[in-house]
Amino acid sequence: MKRILLNSAKITGVIAIAAITLLAFILPEPILIGSTMPKADLKMKSTNNEEVSMKDAKMENGVLVMFSCNTCPYVIKNQDRTIAIAGFATKNKIGVIILNSNEAYRAKEDSYAAMQDYAKDQQYKWSYVVDKNHEVADAFGANRTPECFLFDKNLKLTYHGAIDDSPSDVSAVKRVYLQEAINEMVAGKDVSVKESRSVGCTIKRNK
Repeated sequence: MKRILLNSAKITGVIAIAAITLLAFILPEPILIGSTMPKADLKMKSTNNEEVSMKDAKMENGVLVMFSCNTCPYVIKNQDRTIAIAGFATKNKIGVIILNSNEAYRAKEDSYAAMQDYAKDQQYKWSYVVDKNHEVADAFGANRTPECFLFDKNLKLTYHGAIDDSPSDVSAVKRVYLQEAINEMVAGKDVSVKESRSVGCTIKRNK
């Protein structure tokens, strides 16, 4: 009887640990369309050694917040598209800020020094910042790289998702959702496609 009770206790303990582990890896839910930007005033360290908030990056018509990193294969596949859409946004008086939330890789390929090298190599003309302890990613419910959040001039979310409908293959792109959303938002129209599925690597959070 004692052995049975002991085994039962072990099994219960294993189940409890498994449940806790599962809960630790449950990804946060993304903020809803129409939500006000969370953490808008939070200062983050940019690759040019400045402290920048998302609100600081906002221009006349809003701000594009993109979660990205240095090495994710999907980021690399989308890099030319990232630069193109960021340039399109700024031409339409929408600020751009790119966040690296891979805190678990901060001592590796997503270190601050590596981010500086990456931003220089890609000739970023916008802020590339460290989302320390993935605080903003958690607040946004961002889970992928790349993943885009477009906010209007009142910092209300108008679009969330991928740059276009074919993150894996640029030759198969039929709709550039983010560009369409920018055009509609700037024109004062309701964004027709408000959400799409972000495809990419998971944000590397601390356990």
